[in-house]
Amino acid sequence: MSWTPDSLPDQSGRLAVVTGANSGIGYVTARELARRGAHVVLACRSRERGRDAVERLRTEVPGARTELRVLDLADLGSVRGFAECWSHDRLDLLVNNAGVAMVPFSRTADGFESQFGINHLGTFALTGLLMPHLLAAADPRVVTVSSEGQRFARFDMTNLNAERRYRAAFAYVQSKRANLYFAIELQRRADAAGLRLRSMAVAPGLTRSNVLTGGANSTRGRAYGILTRLLLRLAFRPTPDGAKTSLYAATVPDLPGGSYVVPDGPFQLRGEPALRSRERAIQDSATAHRLWGLSEQLTGVRYPLPGS
Repeated sequence: MSWTPDSLPDQSGRLAVVTGANSGIGYVTARELARRGAHVVLACRSRERGRDAVERLRTEVPGARTELRVLDLADLGSVRGFAECWSHDRLDLLVNNAGVAMVPFSRTADGFESQFGINHLGTFALTGLLMPHLLAAADPRVVTVSSEGQRFARFDMTNLNAERRYRAAFAYVQSKRANLYFAIELQRRADAAGLRLRSMAVAPGLTRSNVLTGGANSTRGRAYGILTRLLLRLAFRPTPDGAKTSLYAATVPDLPGGSYVVPDGPFQLRGEPALRSRERAIQDSATAHRLWGLSEQLTGVRYPLPGS
């Protein structure tokens, strides 16, 4: 049976942050959470695009409780500022959606290769800095958007930051593998500390969004833009379908912590949300542990978890 946003339980009383919520999967995730009654904070890099998204959301969902806060995962100063300015008494749900994909080589404000720096390190730092607010909630949940492409990563701990040759596709799937390692390791540490926190990872499947055509990819030339848009239209599914796994992981009441939610079709490219446990990264706790330590070292963020 098809799982749709109409299947979402009532979200009234929940306070959620969705990163990268001005477009694509992030926007749909924020909109549907708000439609079911959640108070949703749209965390966006561009204030202007974020304002447009808030206005659009309030038009589509009259009476929605939503607000905009600026967040740039490519700048740890911005990440710290976002967390320091948090003014609510708790945070029930954090959806780590924002990211970049297969962009030309560049460095973040802190000198990290952009895909590793934004997709993983920015997400790692944000979650850790918001952890006190998550732990103040009765049933906190963190959802981190990975990718079906992570299955093809050759995870190289010695080249996470493009210390050697840079290949955009390789760096992308490696950063998405890091997202999965992070989500599962966070659950291991929460369980070891006896906390109620639930950490999930999701893969959206092939989904139409501007991640391949916007941002740094918008400068790759007219031919790239035309061919990529054609590919998106022909081979990728509509954005609301891609948001299903995020919404499922964020709202299904009895979903266990450490779940990995993927489309149930061939190669996880399309289909309905389903749990996937037979992934190398889920079982590889040694690499996840090493990545956690490196991430703490690079970001300067240590999680306030007992025994962590």
